[in-house]
Amino acid sequence: MEILANYGTIIILVAAAFGFMMAIGIGANDVANAMGTSVGSKALTVKQAIIIAMIFEFAGAYLAGGEVTDTIRKGVIDTSLYASQPEVLVYGMMSALLAAGTWLLLASFMGWPVSTTHSIIGAIIGFACVSVGAHAVDWSSVQGIVGSWLVTPLISGIFAYVIFLSAQRLIFDTDQPLINAKRFVPVYMFMTAMIIAMVTIKKGLKHVGLHLTTGEAVMVSIALSALIMAFGYVYISRKYKNDDVGANGYQGVERVFSLLMVVTACAMAFAHGSNDVANAIGPLSAIVSTVENMGQISETTQIAWWILPLGGVGIVVGLATLGHKVMATVGTGITELTPSRGFAAQLATASTVVLASGTGLPISTTQTLVGAVLGVGFARGIGALNLGVVRNIVASWVVTLPAGALLAVIFFYIMEAIFGL
Repeated sequence: MEILANYGTIIILVAAAFGFMMAIGIGANDVANAMGTSVGSKALTVKQAIIIAMIFEFAGAYLAGGEVTDTIRKGVIDTSLYASQPEVLVYGMMSALLAAGTWLLLASFMGWPVSTTHSIIGAIIGFACVSVGAHAVDWSSVQGIVGSWLVTPLISGIFAYVIFLSAQRLIFDTDQPLINAKRFVPVYMFMTAMIIAMVTIKKGLKHVGLHLTTGEAVMVSIALSALIMAFGYVYISRKYKNDDVGANGYQGVERVFSLLMVVTACAMAFAHGSNDVANAIGPLSAIVSTVENMGQISETTQIAWWILPLGGVGIVVGLATLGHKVMATVGTGITELTPSRGFAAQLATASTVVLASGTGLPISTTQTLVGAVLGVGFARGIGALNLGVVRNIVASWVVTLPAGALLAVIFFYIMEAIFGL
């Protein structure tokens, strides 16, 4: 307790640096969730994708990142066990942030799309086991995470497979693809807008005091989607003429899907920024709250004014520096993408996120997207997939939880030595 009183400012500054590093890792790795398919399908250049993601990820993190956050992610550990030694929880959370940030930066450098949520949860489990004991961990939630490694990519893969095949049957494999695109793409626009609106309202806007019931959220989403569908009909009819069929028709269809992908990517970046910034600011907020309240531990806290912008800036720095590596893996490494294929993957990802948030399924956006890209590739035959890249990605998923835990244990022991616990 004396350490918190005497060195509180230093602890907060060091923790802020670790939280910033974690946010950089989130930006570097998770940019692929929103932008990988857009770049891979050439709907956007890398530079355009990074600029768009920087704007919308920061906006999501800063505007809708949460006034109040669960300080201990996902309820993985029982914080009441630290009531008599709050400084141990502080050092543990600091080691968890440093461990997760280190792993994310390493994975990003290697081009592996891993889960930021699983990185920080693995790290929290690691320090909890060595500081208090394995009984501090809620192992049932860990089982759910392990189960999501299989369930999440499978669900999004099936969605992407179905969406891609429907586009093939209704548009591409017809005599007049452009005319059919005019007919059916606005319907896809309605579906996309509906899903994205649900993601944004349920995962983002609830943090800025807009608490809509599920029924109200659905009604608002339907109204917005109907407007967008009407706009789509008018815009596509004027933009692409009926006599532009044949080879040019296919190009026109892909251009329509390119436009759709850019809109989807912006909305996904906003929703991601509002949601996943909590992986960095949650543990940091727990540290700041515990230090400022002289060791009193609470499950939820008011976030200090400077923490949200710190997380938002960290995400942007990560996007700009290392983001292109993971984007390349998701966008071009797994399978060849066109705008229509990339759109199928993005819509499947957004749909799975909405389904998971509605049912409470523990989910990784990264694994959802990779599963969707695999589904699109599989729809074209197993030969369309780069199985070597897929194998490396799956291996990195499995390693993430224990890697975060091991690094957290090492950093926790180092902090014990430094502060003389």
